[in-house]
Amino acid sequence: MDLSKTDLPQTEDEWRVRLTPAEFRVLRQADTEAPFTGEYTDTKTKGVYRCRACGAELFTSDTKFDSHCGWPSFFQPLAEDRVRYIEDNSMGMRRVEVRCANCDSHLGHVFEGEGYGTPTDQRYCINSISLTLEPRED
Repeated sequence: MDLSKTDLPQTEDEWRVRLTPAEFRVLRQADTEAPFTGEYTDTKTKGVYRCRACGAELFTSDTKFDSHCGWPSFFQPLAEDRVRYIEDNSMGMRRVEVRCANCDSHLGHVFEGEGYGTPTDQRYCINSISLTLEPRED
């Protein structure tokens, strides 16, 4: 399911019908799932992670790493045009929100300079409920 922008729901009420209440809270209202509860937090399965709302390919398992933060972490998106960034000054801190570029759904946040041994020194901290995993065989 990779929906084009013309096939996407146009109103929040249409999104509410398409998504479960928990998915709607995170994807459309920028909520955060509880740490260490998401289905992909510790997953090692190889494949492509897609936006749960529209099916757009966002991340690959090749860029997923163990950050032990409670959410799936990636050091880069599949391509920069797959996500968009919004400055988020909520909760008394400066963060950068990550959204799906195709459907504008909330995915999580990106942090940098935390000292992880990754090629980009970035951690895309993404809610499991914002993703689906399409496994691939090696």
